[in-house]
Amino acid sequence: MRHPGFCLAAMAALALTAAAEPVPVARDFGPNLERFDYPWPVQSMTVDIVGAPARMAFMDIAAERPNGRTVVLLHGKNFCGATWESSARALAAAGFRVIIPDQLGFCKSSKPKAAQYSLELMAALTNKLLITRGVQRASVVGHSMGGMLAMRYAIMFPAAVDRLVLVNPIGLKDRSEEGVGYTDVDTLWAGEKRTSYASIKAYQQANYYHDSWKPAYDRWVWMLAGMYYGSGRDAVALAQAKTSEMIRTQPVAHELERITPPATMIIGTLDRTAFGRQQAPPSLQKFLTAIPFNAPGAVRRMKNAVLVRLDGLGHAPQIEAPARFEAALLDALRPQRR
Repeated sequence: MRHPGFCLAAMAALALTAAAEPVPVARDFGPNLERFDYPWPVQSMTVDIVGAPARMAFMDIAAERPNGRTVVLLHGKNFCGATWESSARALAAAGFRVIIPDQLGFCKSSKPKAAQYSLELMAALTNKLLITRGVQRASVVGHSMGGMLAMRYAIMFPAAVDRLVLVNPIGLKDRSEEGVGYTDVDTLWAGEKRTSYASIKAYQQANYYHDSWKPAYDRWVWMLAGMYYGSGRDAVALAQAKTSEMIRTQPVAHELERITPPATMIIGTLDRTAFGRQQAPPSLQKFLTAIPFNAPGAVRRMKNAVLVRLDGLGHAPQIEAPARFEAALLDALRPQRR
């Protein structure tokens, strides 16, 4: 029989634990998210990277009542194909076939150490994926880094894009012109190795969600953090470092006039994202403008673009307010819009 004092102490400890906020527990999902479930079956396309095979993962979702059109959803750097789930369901219900790739170096796709990442490579692989799936022309929707990639895709393959939708895209400014110096991959890699649930949440809460937080966001933070908690963390960190260097050195800011397909830029106006700010000296950080400030000028430079503002939302409106975002997205994809 246990001592009464022990029981009282245990009960008190349990009461304190119950009253406290839940403490996050590290979850190892694997470097390619092997143990994280996506909402639809994941397929893969094999590609050669520096003479070795690599796997590009994707989901291909059938339309409920096909309208003959296909939408490609391109994820951001701190996101994955799965984060498009609500948007994809809305699109499929509206008659669109939806294809959602995980770009090479991200999420369920391979992270080859030898890869020299570029937006051109990602655009070419995305185009190859669509061709293998029998898609010659599609509406391309890109968020954050995916918006940057979507712009590069539209420049490289204009005839393959019937409509372009850019959701809080980065790459609208050349940070070199603003005085941000170069950060080498090894330095970025060292920083990425320190990634954790806490660091991801802190960054997203401050920059993406304007200092607010909803429990629903935690799933996506755990998804990212779960790639860092196992033996493959160094490979994940290296891919993230290389793609950060890619974004920093390959802006589309000088080529916006080359984007010819009809385009809609959807902007959550409370977005604080200014890619490159973390590597900039403190004296410069406050002068680096965020996406909502840069968007109007970028739209004016495109040949056939409009700006849609989602007031009160941040960097990821498709996650923060799905129904409101999906209404704007479907409106942007309507044929009569142009």
